[in-house]
Amino acid sequence: MRFRSPHREPPEINLIPFIDVLLVILIFLMLSTTYSKFTELQITLPSADADKLKDRPQEVIVGIAADGRFVINRQAVEGRSVDVLIGALRQASGGNAETSVIISADAATPHQAVINVMDAARRVGLSRVTFAAQADAH
Repeated sequence: MRFRSPHREPPEINLIPFIDVLLVILIFLMLSTTYSKFTELQITLPSADADKLKDRPQEVIVGIAADGRFVINRQAVEGRSVDVLIGALRQASGGNAETSVIISADAATPHQAVINVMDAARRVGLSRVTFAAQADAH
């Protein structure tokens, strides 16, 4: 009598539960990832539109040198106090509250000099303040 060994089928690997688990992990990672977004800072960036160039409000460009000297619309400002800056900004803006102040400061400018310009602009009533930056060369 010959006994046959039971015929065994090769084991199957069921991939459906494995795929389900991977999809759940993928969805979890997608929902929990932050994308280099600074949610702590509420910044409204200006937008540019070439058609509205004529409607652009007046600009006052404030240059700050590395040693803290000020230039407003290419005119040197004598003194470094906030009161002197208030007078110069009031004259440059002509009393127009819609005037934008563009601060163009050297990278080595003292922080206090930039704060003085921002304080003077606030006291004059100029609330549109922006900073000029140079594009990175790489």
